[in-house]
Amino acid sequence: MQLRSSLIVCVALILVTLWALPGSALDVGDEAPGFTLPGADGRSYALSDYRGKTPVVLAWYPQAFTSGCTLECRSLTEDGGLIEAFGVPYFMASVDPPDENARFAKAMKASFPILSDPSKEVAKAYGVLHQNRFALRTTFYIGSDGKILRIDRNVNPATAARDIARTLGELGLEAESGAPGDPASDG
Repeated sequence: MQLRSSLIVCVALILVTLWALPGSALDVGDEAPGFTLPGADGRSYALSDYRGKTPVVLAWYPQAFTSGCTLECRSLTEDGGLIEAFGVPYFMASVDPPDENARFAKAMKASFPILSDPSKEVAKAYGVLHQNRFALRTTFYIGSDGKILRIDRNVNPATAARDIARTLGELGLEAESGAPGDPASDG
């Protein structure tokens, strides 16, 4: 009887642990899950719109108006030119409702689209949904072929834009000559 009770407790702990972990993790080289999500600007954005044209940066964040997410959005707004110099579209995304992200984008004067995944299906597909409540702060670099080029699971919100620009350079993309992301102009 005691063995059976111990076994039940072990199985329960394993199930709780698995439930708490994000969905299946994606790896570099995997096909990025497709999405069509509403932006805070009222438009819809689909990953397929960029396929064959340009890489894309998708930065998941936990929740609008929290301290880390505010820092990350501020970084991407104030230093977004570093990323724009590479000609790569970039998005922040969360599982917040569209109206909450619209308020957040307006308050932060976001100069880029902030996407909402209220169904949490896209966050699950990217493996970033935590306890079915919020997305883990993770940035995906997606090639124009739809494959994941890099995943950053250790995002520093305060330096997010600079880190993204640096990573784009490491991935072999070139900033426009003289643009803010061009090392020759950082002088």
